Amino acid sequence: MTALQQIRVHLTPGQVYRRADIEKWSNAVDRHLNQLQNEKALFKLSGGMYYCPKESPFGPVPPSDHELVKAFLKDDRFLLMTPNSYNSLGVGTTQLYNETVVYNHKRHGIFKLGMRSFRFVLKHHFPSDLCDEFLLVDLVDHINQLAENRERVLNLVKTKALSMNQKHLKNAIVNYGGVRAKKMFKSIVEI
Repeated sequence: MTALQQIRVHLTPGQVYRRADIEKWSNAVDRHLNQLQNEKALFKLSGGMYYCPKESPFGPVPPSDHELVKAFLKDDRFLLMTPNSYNSLGVGTTQLYNETVVYNHKRHGIFKLGMRSFRFVLKHHFPSDLCDEFLLVDLVDHINQLAENRERVLNLVKTKALSMNQKHLKNAIVNYGGVRAKKMFKSIVEI
């Protein structure tokens, strides 16, 4: 079995690989990466990141956001979200945003991965999954970044906060809230 064939054995469709991952299986990594790209067995996403395409009846499927970010960070401790998630709270947010936010412990800034851009935000504490309490607290902390009627939204946030599980909301405020959220919720929830 040739070195190139050995690499192909390790590749899984739908997975994102870093150059260092391929290097483990190759004695000439740059040459093998070029050959795999020419064969369309791998697609280059960004510097040092490659995708093994998963095929569908309509052609290659792009990698999932989760796989892209996981390979980029070399870590699976992150939370993907979009400001569109705030719309599910019923607090008057209606705008649609073309942005994916990645709360993480390593990177900060806007990075293009594949054909998509992600805004990485360094945040020390965030839940493993999105929940309404976290979204409400996060909305208050980032209200100035939204194209909404802030006063109206904040009034509806107060009403929504009173209807939520107070224990869970308090936990979200204490663990994930910034100065703005803690100040606003102080009059509503006993912190």
